[in-house]
Amino acid sequence: MATITALQQFTDVDVIERVVRGEISLYEVLIRRYNPYLYKVGRSYGFRHEDVEDLMQETFINAYQNLAKFENKAAFKTWLIRIMLNQCYHKAQKQSSFREIAAEIFIDKNIPMFSKSHSSDVETTIANRELRSLIEKAIIKMPVDYRMVFSLREVNGLSVHETAHTLNITESNVKVRLNRAKAMLRKELEKMYSPEEIFQFNLIYCDKIVSNVLLRITSI
Repeated sequence: MATITALQQFTDVDVIERVVRGEISLYEVLIRRYNPYLYKVGRSYGFRHEDVEDLMQETFINAYQNLAKFENKAAFKTWLIRIMLNQCYHKAQKQSSFREIAAEIFIDKNIPMFSKSHSSDVETTIANRELRSLIEKAIIKMPVDYRMVFSLREVNGLSVHETAHTLNITESNVKVRLNRAKAMLRKELEKMYSPEEIFQFNLIYCDKIVSNVLLRITSI
């Protein structure tokens, strides 16, 4: 069988089809591919690292159990993130009630304000860990509706369409909430930074998630 590294070139659909046919070990490809996305979503939701790891594991197990039902109508990444958001929502409901806040101002800016098209000095400007910590704390302080749109668009790099589909809101609402999120964070986020540096998910954690998930799904 091909190595995991070699299988990284295969599409999500290719891997899903093989996993559904019984090659369970190949699920590792999808776990490693989307671990960083789910981690950023969980941390942006406001959960601690340890809680996010648990949420990620439950998300991957839930996705595995429903893998045969995946119809490829949307990207697997979007489908998976929606499961993660659902896990986060239910956990948050147990902890506290989040207040619903309506958006008001519409400004059509679809290009991520912190895309890689910015200055090549981005990486050096965020080398300071204190700055990264400040940015993360600023994101956590945002109301959850705006925080999640900001996370999906700016940190995870999803498109307006993908974000709207993931959160089950209109594309106009995505633009509205993103604009308000940017306004809320303008002072803190005028500094240039790389999305990969925010809520960084290290390889050692990735290995742990892979091991735990594969161990559980093989006993299902």
